[in-house]
Amino acid sequence: MALLLYDGIVTILPLSSKVKRKGVSTIDALGDPVPARISDLFVRSCVFLHPRERDKEQVKLAFLFEDSHQKVCLSVRALDYSAGGSGDPGSADLENVLGTRDDIELGASHLIPVSAPAWDDYGKLYLLMLLIGANGGVIGWKIDAIGQTSRASVLVYLDGGYVFVGSHQGDSQVARIHPGGVEVVQTISNIAPVLDFTIMDMGSRSGEGQNNEYSSGQARIVTGSGIFGDGSLRSVRSGVGLEEQGVLGEMDHATDLFALRSRPTSEHDDVLVVSFVNETRVFNFSADGDIEEQADFKSLIFSESTLLASSLPDGRIIQVTPSAAHLIDSESGMVISEWSDNVKQPITAASANQTCLALAIGGQDVVTFQLTEELKFNARRQFEEEGQLSCVHISDVDPNTCYIGFWQGASIGMVDVPTLQSWKKYVISDDPLSVPRSMLLVYLLAGGLPTLVVAMANGEVITFSVDPGEPSLSSKKVTVLGAQQANLKAIPRHNELSSVFATCEHPSLIYGSEGRIVYSAVTAEKATSVCAFNSQLYPGAIAIATPEDVRIAVVDAERTTHVQTLHVGELVRRIAYSPSSKAFGIGTIHRSLSGTQEIVKSRFKLADEVLFKELDTFDLKEEELVESVIRAEVSEDGDDLVERFIVGTTCMDEEQGESIRGRILVFAVTTERILRLITELPVKGACRALGCIDGKIVAALVKTVVIYALRSFHLQKLCTYRTSTAPIDLAIHEPTKQIAIADLMKSVSIVTYTPASPSDPSSTTHKLEETARHFQTAWGTAVAHVDEDTWLESDAEGNLMVLFQDINALSADDKRRLRAVSEIRLGEMVNRIRPLFVYTPASAPVLPKAFMATVEGGVYLFGLIGPAYLDLLMRLQSALAPLVESLGDVPFQLYRAFRNQVRQEEEPERFVDGELIEGFLDLDARMQEKVVEELGVTAEEKGGVEGVRELVEGLRRLH
Repeated sequence: MALLLYDGIVTILPLSSKVKRKGVSTIDALGDPVPARISDLFVRSCVFLHPRERDKEQVKLAFLFEDSHQKVCLSVRALDYSAGGSGDPGSADLENVLGTRDDIELGASHLIPVSAPAWDDYGKLYLLMLLIGANGGVIGWKIDAIGQTSRASVLVYLDGGYVFVGSHQGDSQVARIHPGGVEVVQTISNIAPVLDFTIMDMGSRSGEGQNNEYSSGQARIVTGSGIFGDGSLRSVRSGVGLEEQGVLGEMDHATDLFALRSRPTSEHDDVLVVSFVNETRVFNFSADGDIEEQADFKSLIFSESTLLASSLPDGRIIQVTPSAAHLIDSESGMVISEWSDNVKQPITAASANQTCLALAIGGQDVVTFQLTEELKFNARRQFEEEGQLSCVHISDVDPNTCYIGFWQGASIGMVDVPTLQSWKKYVISDDPLSVPRSMLLVYLLAGGLPTLVVAMANGEVITFSVDPGEPSLSSKKVTVLGAQQANLKAIPRHNELSSVFATCEHPSLIYGSEGRIVYSAVTAEKATSVCAFNSQLYPGAIAIATPEDVRIAVVDAERTTHVQTLHVGELVRRIAYSPSSKAFGIGTIHRSLSGTQEIVKSRFKLADEVLFKELDTFDLKEEELVESVIRAEVSEDGDDLVERFIVGTTCMDEEQGESIRGRILVFAVTTERILRLITELPVKGACRALGCIDGKIVAALVKTVVIYALRSFHLQKLCTYRTSTAPIDLAIHEPTKQIAIADLMKSVSIVTYTPASPSDPSSTTHKLEETARHFQTAWGTAVAHVDEDTWLESDAEGNLMVLFQDINALSADDKRRLRAVSEIRLGEMVNRIRPLFVYTPASAPVLPKAFMATVEGGVYLFGLIGPAYLDLLMRLQSALAPLVESLGDVPFQLYRAFRNQVRQEEEPERFVDGELIEGFLDLDARMQEKVVEELGVTAEEKGGVEGVRELVEGLRRLH
């Protein structure tokens, strides 16, 4: 073993081994270290070379080093080692240089043995070969650039020409080396390091403050990830993905979709019925992939919209239009039976199972039929007292019950299908204006009761457990999917289970998982209707109608985190989102080589919010780098607020003797989505962070925080605050005019901005005054406001601290002191914290407050625990901690304990690890009971084991 502990010295450490049975040798002990001097001082990498047949006994080491002229060189040295004895450590010599090269690429950083390639800092992959002469000696070198990959952190040769490229700065890859170069055969997504991110609300598009939870899939996190050539934008979203199989064609505003089987013996759907407002179109799918629109098909009515179309098990087809119901023989294509209302009242809703059909007539009557040899009339009933009908539903799960929704009273009814009697009525919402608009009875949970899913007109989805023997409703749960009604369609899964696809402004998939009902967003933002389409060519697929077209897709089985990647090829240092411009402002840094000279250029770009397509670019000056980017609403000359992008930079000004300089630039976005520079201001230090308060710009410069006003297209300094060392991040709480400043070494200080008052002669100047400070040492990296007088700080040593200012303290000193009320070791350095604005009831166990992104590529959700649940969750964490098995048997409490260079705790302080808490659900029933017993009365008050389980399930749904 060779250790590079000091410049110019290689420490050789002999490994003693002994041979066990079957010729297997194992390392038994380490010998005494022996130093060997080399003339190569600045060594970047050192490896042992694989021995050759002709010189097996000669040990060679290759060194990648930088010489005194800053050239990157390569040398190969022979190791002459003699073992010692009787207290003598032995000797080692590396003076025999077998060969050198001084024309290695400037970015080369690592070496590995010859059997695998080498790489450089720019993602180039090299193959290094030794040229062996006739006498077996090394006569030269050959190094070939064989391709481009991610910037490697580690290379592993997998044999057969395959190499694993492990990258921390970009995606990891598996590459195959062939005579023509390198082919990437597999890419493993990696969003590390996250340098910056923004939260894009896919629902309300409210910009900095969003109202949708991440777990619903509507809050999209867009990260700036990767380093230089591996730089990219990543869209991170929770939900169920759709893998698109093909587009049927452009069809505007399809209202509904239905799948049919053209042959009675077929097990696959091969006909897709597409309904529009005043017509119906039919498409036939052949087994070899051909799709043909039918001019007519088995006596189906094309001149009206279709309310229902379904294949029955005996080879017949049922179609319902607003004027009539038709029973059709699928083999002959003839109409077997037809029914329409005698007084020509329109059919407003229809539902069928394998044996029965239910129709809503004229909005007040329900008619049921038996689907035998013909449409056999069962019964008709008018619901005068209940009012207009909003929907009807019958299901194979409970074929004898018809479920009816009403426009008035937020109620549904259940009646017997054959007689329409045995009436039961349920009021399902406290909002009398809420109307049930779509219903499905399906099995969502394995081994559980059927679930009735009701979509309300106000965007709520209500679920009930149904006992088919009664029938009766129980276990009511309400979930808000949006502000508009959802249309529900069943998607078969397996073992008679189904998922429910809810199409609304936020499409969602409702399914059972781990004994609970899960709502997952679906990546089908424009979907207006869907249906299951299990065709031979697309097994398990669904058909999706959008306002523009109809397409076929396959639904992922479970909810996952979905990452979409747009490779930028530049380091995405900063990112901000403008909902009004529907665009991102991106600060990038591009690095390249010209000969042996490294060239760095920085730009500010405007990119489209959906496609991430570059809309416009502003090039910064030479030797100038982007430091900060925000989107803000600023006041120009005291007028109304206008949206602007603010960019802070740093540069090396050679004329000022390498002193750091910077600029603040203000951009407007035109209606054509083009960047327009409003003004710029040179500053005497790098602009590390930016913010906005009271329509004014807050800039964190070197050792100073400054507030500027935008007047007459110029930035005017209003007031300043001197920091302890260097400000790293800013967090602004607009209602209290407070600014939290994360300092490089001195943790967090809080300053309050007091604007000048034109009406008050005694208040003519703007002021920034320090009102609180955290007096402990902490190398701050990010800060955010998470609650009243409460701030979240991260430090460079992987810790998180919740700081609280007690403004009601007795003494002035105590009022100015920020106390760490909660601490935990995250184990990763947080680069950015973004506050999260989610409407959550005050009684909720956890209130989501912020997202955090780390150097290691982690994205974390931070929340504040409700007072009523704090003791329970803390006790639950303590009870679960001993059950955690870790590498090295490190106790959980010690692992998560706050630790920096100044102090070290023994356990986290008033902080709960959500991942550990969710592990409660992975325990078997006996262990769950044992854990809950340790919680005592605290758990009994919340419902015992079942109550704790429901609590933890709710926490899991947060993400």
